Amino acid sequence: MDVILIGSLASLIAGLGTGIGALPILFTHNIQHRLQGIFLGFGGGVMLAATSFSLIVPGTEAALEQGASKTVAALIVGAGIVLGSAALWFAHNNFPHEHFFKGKEGPTLKNFQRIWLFVIAITLHNFPEGLAVGVGFGGGNIANGIALALGIGVQNIPEGLVVALGLRELNYSIAYALGVAFVTGLVEPVGGVIGAGVVSVAQAFLPWAMAFAAGAMLFVIVDEIIPEIARKSYEQEGTLGIVAGFVCMMFLDISLG
Repeated sequence: MDVILIGSLASLIAGLGTGIGALPILFTHNIQHRLQGIFLGFGGGVMLAATSFSLIVPGTEAALEQGASKTVAALIVGAGIVLGSAALWFAHNNFPHEHFFKGKEGPTLKNFQRIWLFVIAITLHNFPEGLAVGVGFGGGNIANGIALALGIGVQNIPEGLVVALGLRELNYSIAYALGVAFVTGLVEPVGGVIGAGVVSVAQAFLPWAMAFAAGAMLFVIVDEIIPEIARKSYEQEGTLGIVAGFVCMMFLDISLG
């Protein structure tokens, strides 16, 4: 089967985890904030391990296999990480959006419904995840792509619950909260198609694409997840979640990859 199709399907399945994770709000919206802190940390830990084991390491190996020296491979991966982070930084500063705990970022637009600010924020968060999954498959390493898709899908489940709970606390309806959780997860296959397409067309871009996806996810971790954990004043719970998520993703990558 074509790697672009596999990558898009895998990123779609991973993205649906966001909507699946939101389903418990049908029964309750009173999940402890400390548990939410653990959930946020878990997602950050999975993404952190994915950047290391599923993107940076194989990206470096790909550069070496293409004939680059160790120094050049390190420069390529470093430059790719900077470019990925810069792209997310640009998006965060030029697209109006609002985080549940950090508040509004980007330019202010009059008469712009608040719900769309949340949708844009979650989309900016999810796109790098889909990109990473697509790049993982586009490189031809199916095992690495599967590990990435599983890891991102697993972390999307608690992430979807946190999103839905945040919307419910802002007095949005259950249907609205579920809808936003499912729709924002659908941005991941878009990133998956782009990532798999670019890499499958030109394998020379594989190290750059992996490093770019890693940089984008690193930006999300440092700019969004960690500050939101700190703002909830549950640093220790969040730290436990990060460790658990890191170990989970590391296990998936090593055992499957």
